[in-house]
Amino acid sequence: MWSLTLRNRTWANPLAWEVIGVIDTEGDRAEWSFPAEAGAVRAARAAVRARLCDWGLDSLADIAALLVSELVTNSLRHATGPIDVRLVRPNRLGDVLLVEVSDPLPDPPRERVPHLEDESGRGLQLVAHSSQRWGTRPGRNAGKTVWFELAVPEDPGRLPGPCTTRQ
Repeated sequence: MWSLTLRNRTWANPLAWEVIGVIDTEGDRAEWSFPAEAGAVRAARAAVRARLCDWGLDSLADIAALLVSELVTNSLRHATGPIDVRLVRPNRLGDVLLVEVSDPLPDPPRERVPHLEDESGRGLQLVAHSSQRWGTRPGRNAGKTVWFELAVPEDPGRLPGPCTTRQ
C-alpha cells in the first residue's frame, strides 16, 4: 500500500484534480481516497474510467463513472472527511464488477422521490435502476459504504466504450 499525489493542470479548473491518495491499484482491485473537495467528483470519475479501461472493461467505464460521481457527490453534500472509492474486478466474464464509495458519515443514504422541479435527489434512483444490485453497509473503520454491482458482459471487448471512442 502506498500513497501518490497527482497534479494535473490540463483541466479547465487547475485545482480540479489536485490530490488523489492511491491506496492500492494492483491485481483485481483498485482503491483511492479523495479529499472532500469539489474536484473529488471529477478525479473519482477519471480514476474509475481509467482503471476499467486498463482492465479491458470499456463497456462498463461510462456507467460506473457516472454512478461513482453520483455517490461521491452525495458524500460531498452530506459528509466531511475523505471519500474512498474501491473497485473489485470480477474473476471471470459474466460476473459482476463491485464498486464501493465510503465516507465518514454513518447515516445511510435515503432514496427519495423528487418533485419534477427538484434539481437534486435522483442519484440513488439512478444507482438503483442502472446497477444489478446496490446497498449500504457500515464502513470498514467508521462511517458507511454504499456499493453497487454492474454485470460484466460475456464478451466486453465487442462493446464500444470510452477507451476506444474518446482517446
